[in-house]
Amino acid sequence: MQFTRTLPKELVHRAAVAEVFLTDAERHGEDELRLAAQLPRRHAFYHDTLGPRGRHDPLLLLEACRQGIFVVAHRYLDVPQGHKFLLRAVEFEVPDPAALSCGDRPTEAVITTRVEQRFRSRAAVTGLRLRFTLAIGAREALLARIAYSWMPPDDWQRLRADLRRAFGLPDVPVALPGARVDPALVGRRDPANTVISPPRTADDGTRTAHVVADTTHPALYDHWVDHVPGMLELEAFRQLALTAAVAAGTVRAPTALPVGLSARFRRFAEMDLPLRCSTAEVLPGADIECTLHQAGAVAAEARIRLADPDPDALAGALAAPAAHGAA
Repeated sequence: MQFTRTLPKELVHRAAVAEVFLTDAERHGEDELRLAAQLPRRHAFYHDTLGPRGRHDPLLLLEACRQGIFVVAHRYLDVPQGHKFLLRAVEFEVPDPAALSCGDRPTEAVITTRVEQRFRSRAAVTGLRLRFTLAIGAREALLARIAYSWMPPDDWQRLRADLRRAFGLPDVPVALPGARVDPALVGRRDPANTVISPPRTADDGTRTAHVVADTTHPALYDHWVDHVPGMLELEAFRQLALTAAVAAGTVRAPTALPVGLSARFRRFAEMDLPLRCSTAEVLPGADIECTLHQAGAVAAEARIRLADPDPDALAGALAAPAAHGAA
């Protein structure tokens, strides 16, 4: 597989070439293909950390897998360009933390991708569940599943117009402004990479914050979308879970890595309505339960497992039950 040039940015639904991580795709049978990815040594978002920068962020690897969902749909199922896509569920785990190490050159990865399930309407396939195994050299660095669906642009526009009308919202959303958490509290250097408000802690130990959707962010909003993107929601879960885990003493620092995650997206999250992120009580050895609420309903929910980025702590976290089952 080649790593000398990226796939077309339109194929993976990116506006900036710098945000395209996939470089090749080869089909291997009816339900399997392999993707090639080149991961940058330093990315302004995924490598923005107060901790050592010697490891890749697992969410960077997940983003490479997420770009693959469009390649499968467009290149191998002939889904037309212009169709709109929805994340339904995401899960991942890091089986070998040492494989996340960054070297002195961009990392080359091969992602074995398999179709586990096809979702159908009466007329056609409307979605998939894919399983990904991302390997760096001989090591498996990420195991993931993503369930997603798609629809024609006219159907999308009608759906979105109906949903926004039900909330009394205008056709074009304008993201709500809001104060942001101190970046050091979520392990970041750049305030622009924070996505939650300063969290509040209840008497029972639960934490809440509001999601801040910055539509100028070059990675999370690489291109315009009319709702809160799924990867932004996952980042909100990560950042609030970090503050909760540090406060509870289950990790030492807010630079802890997400080594397991299972999330389900229940409904669109609107940018111009308050979107509240909350965690359940943090218990030693257990995944942290997180929920997004908007307008009295659950928009998304997740379980996330964090581990301090040293070999002993990572190994201990991976010995715990895996966060799985969302898809």
